[in-house]
Amino acid sequence: LDVNLTGPFLVTKHAVPHLRKTKGAIVNMASTRALQSEPDTEAYAATKGGIVALTHALAVSLGPDVRVNCISPGWIDTRAWQGGAEPVEPLSENDHLQHPAGRVGQPGDIASLVAYLISPEASFITGQNFVADGGMVRKMIYEE
Repeated sequence: LDVNLTGPFLVTKHAVPHLRKTKGAIVNMASTRALQSEPDTEAYAATKGGIVALTHALAVSLGPDVRVNCISPGWIDTRAWQGGAEPVEPLSENDHLQHPAGRVGQPGDIASLVAYLISPEASFITGQNFVADGGMVRKMIYEE
């Protein structure tokens, strides 16, 4: 991988020799905003779309030694993980019910998908973007 990368991509560049030796896997994190947008979010959407494109490009460049996949989470309730001193107010029933899955996502939903993608059971999966959003990308509307 002979590319002049900066920031998080620099980590990938330097990890590649080790990942090749171990037949490792990379899981990038994008967002559903790579696939749908709200007003005035062009820069954010473009960066997330770039991560999705980088994922499939790296999968082709690094395969078969290294598998590269991406997760695009939707609404994941991380408030309890953010370390605030005040208790987290529960989300409303409408927040949950607007999702076809019937609830807002939790960090464990994404962690479980990462665990699968780096496992030997996913050895035939590479270059993919997995949307984990409770079905909201298919619905296309968040209620206020």
